[in-house]
Amino acid sequence: MNQPTPAIVAQSAVRRLPRWALLLLCLAYVIPGFVMRGPWRSNDMEAFGYMRELAQGHTDWLSPTLSGLAPSMDGLLPYWLGALSLLGFEWLLGAEMAARLPFIALLIVTLGATWWGAYYLARTPGAQPVAFAFGGEAQLIDYARAMADAALLALVACLGLAQLSHETTSYVTQLGCTALLFFAAAAMAYHPWKSAAALLFGLLGLALSGAPTLSVLFGLGGSVIAFTQRSWGDNPGRAHRQARIWAAAWLAATVLAASLTTTLDQWVWHLVDSFKDWDALLQLLLWFCWPAWPLALWTLWVWRRQIAHPGHNPHLSIALLFATVPVAACLSSTPADRALLLGLPAIATLAAFALPTFRRSISALIDWFTLLFFTASAIAIWVVWLAFQTGFPPKIAANIARLAPQFEANISWPTVIVALIATAGWFVLVIWRTSRNRAAIWKSLVLPAGGATLSWVLLSTLWMEPLDHARSYQFQMTQLGGELKHNGATSCVLTYGLGRSQIAAVRYYTHVDTALLRRSNPRDCGWALVDADRWAGDHNRKLRQGWNEVSRITRLAGQKEVLVLLKYTDPKAP
Repeated sequence: MNQPTPAIVAQSAVRRLPRWALLLLCLAYVIPGFVMRGPWRSNDMEAFGYMRELAQGHTDWLSPTLSGLAPSMDGLLPYWLGALSLLGFEWLLGAEMAARLPFIALLIVTLGATWWGAYYLARTPGAQPVAFAFGGEAQLIDYARAMADAALLALVACLGLAQLSHETTSYVTQLGCTALLFFAAAAMAYHPWKSAAALLFGLLGLALSGAPTLSVLFGLGGSVIAFTQRSWGDNPGRAHRQARIWAAAWLAATVLAASLTTTLDQWVWHLVDSFKDWDALLQLLLWFCWPAWPLALWTLWVWRRQIAHPGHNPHLSIALLFATVPVAACLSSTPADRALLLGLPAIATLAAFALPTFRRSISALIDWFTLLFFTASAIAIWVVWLAFQTGFPPKIAANIARLAPQFEANISWPTVIVALIATAGWFVLVIWRTSRNRAAIWKSLVLPAGGATLSWVLLSTLWMEPLDHARSYQFQMTQLGGELKHNGATSCVLTYGLGRSQIAAVRYYTHVDTALLRRSNPRDCGWALVDADRWAGDHNRKLRQGWNEVSRITRLAGQKEVLVLLKYTDPKAP
């Protein structure tokens, strides 16, 4: 039995969000964070290093290594995409930007797939609002478009999306592939061939991006949802034959993805072996999915009767599948934030279905909280920028100097102009939202999405230079390059105690070959770069014999990350 819908929406509430405004918002969200910076420490630099190794032909495409070390992040697809982009565009854009192109495309795919997925879910019969006795209810296409706009706004508003989606790591490919699967499940009744392509690329891509278990879970879940459908597309009661075909298609694609994973030996498990820190996990859930999660919970409450009949309400069952699997992965595996990232498109879609049931007082509360929060955030970002440019207020300037030592402030007028335009746009948006007669159903998510985009743009312009100085290896590697050149060590260097990202940085910035000290003959190179703490704590006399310190290179003044350059003198030499 299909329960009555709780959505009450008039035609006046589904006015179209101008396409130019939506595209401009997405552009302002996607581009900042990918430009005007180098590869950052840890995952970003490590992934970039493996991409360069593949592009330069230094390693096997099926088992990439860096100085003999396999990647710490699972999956092959992100390294393949980055390497192919380097081969095609490095000559035009430079290595750093060329490697990011596929990940820019994946973020765009995520936003687009979320919009279209929410659009087709909102078109299903179970999602439709109540029909008024004398007409005037929202029309199907207009309603679906408005709900898709709301879902996209909710996704952009999620605080956890910004940083992780602008990295060049396997987690971005996982996010893009999950969004493709979400679209495939939502649109399979409307566009079979497009959905089939999205299904195949999504499952295979997820399996090759270090998440084969999630690929299988999504595939099996999609098969069950398709098999149990009682409506198909816009028409209720016509699902039987098509549903069986699609259930088989999901199952076949899942078997193919699992077989490919087995063939390439890509099965990985990151289950926690003990109870997690539940306080930290709760804090992550609270801020990472904000402001979508309260709206999603409200959706589950007001649509609870429809949830009991998933065959008639794919707009709920599909969104729940793609939200609960990542949340379960977040609770049971590591890293938790990367697992939760994959659930944001579905959580945002669930949040959109809360809007037709909102009272005006709740919308006003969201608006006022968002207005105060993001306005205060913007003011804080500007104040900090003024502090490291002028030294006033002195306390804030001192904190910046401590976090980014040896950073020399300078005003980049193009970035300042972009920041001023973004700030002015925020105030225009606030004025528009506080004006009267704004009945659009998506209006409550305009300020959260605009505020999140404003904060991201300001951080990626005003703060980018000190952030890049503090989080990249360029400053330290520039010093190292000078030391190597000064001492004539321009061909190779052995490494000890360095992480993969550090090795990648050495190879990229200094243009010397590296090899692991423990696996090499010191006579073949004669120079070594070691982590100061690890080297001091190693009491292997045979390993240390013959090595003499030449210089020390700190990443930033006052920090403990110190590299020591050593020169080898053969103790057996006459």
